[in-house]
Amino acid sequence: MDAPSGEQYELVLGQQRATVVEVGGGIRAYTVGGRDVLESYPVDAMCDGGHGAVLIPWPNRLADGAYTFDGVARQLPIDEVDKHNANHGLLRWRSWRCLDRRDDNVVLGVRLHPMPGYPFTLDVAVVYTLNPDGLLVTTTATNAGPTACPYACGQHPYLSPGDGAVDGANLVLDAATWIDTDNPRRLPTGTAPVADGPLDFRAGRLIGDQRLDTAFTDLARSADGRATARLTGADGATVELWVDAGYPIVQLFTGDTLRSDRARRGLACEPMTAPPNAFATGAGLIRLEPDQSMTTRWGARLG
Repeated sequence: MDAPSGEQYELVLGQQRATVVEVGGGIRAYTVGGRDVLESYPVDAMCDGGHGAVLIPWPNRLADGAYTFDGVARQLPIDEVDKHNANHGLLRWRSWRCLDRRDDNVVLGVRLHPMPGYPFTLDVAVVYTLNPDGLLVTTTATNAGPTACPYACGQHPYLSPGDGAVDGANLVLDAATWIDTDNPRRLPTGTAPVADGPLDFRAGRLIGDQRLDTAFTDLARSADGRATARLTGADGATVELWVDAGYPIVQLFTGDTLRSDRARRGLACEPMTAPPNAFATGAGLIRLEPDQSMTTRWGARLG
């Protein structure tokens, strides 16, 4: 029987193993020495909670699926029905093509053809590479149409705490600001400093029973422009996810809405080029002119 996530592309380098999938072009699993770095989903199951999914042409939520670009109002399908939002773009359930494949590298690509609500042509390629420093994910989108198009991107990997729930894991994320949202729609209402509050993970803190579905920005960066989140499990192992300067926002999600046996088993750590509702507000939205491309990178490793 075919896997619900389609073709499975296995990558190997030393003790590193990764599995990239046809459906949605996402990453299903990544381990080092048998220890999960990214929390996976079973090969015989559909992707749940967005595990590893590519979020294009927008990440996160778009209120009512409605936006205006270059003076024209557009309407996208509502797929987060309980909140009346369009969620996580248009490519999560598309079949992607394998453009190149090696033992430690695979390139998946897809063309997003014009459709109601997004009448633009976008070519997307994601390169997954295992190297001595860990997993590298490079995403390039190119406007293949005759007019400018709105664009933002993200991805939805979950950092693994090892055995057990994220409750027993310690999280470090050096972000100075969080994006406040309304309830229950989780749409932005403003920003606030994390200082001395329950969302201050700059020095590291136990997640405990805290429920997170929160975007963070003003990320501290190293000399090479990377910002890094670190999750240390009860087994003492630390997994890391870094983002390049193209991703100014990281969304954390403790997976509380997943099925009971899957909830809080990993911490979604989502690189995003724009905040929630960017198509409607214009905040962080990228305007791609015809033939213009944008490339962003993130990676993960066992620390």
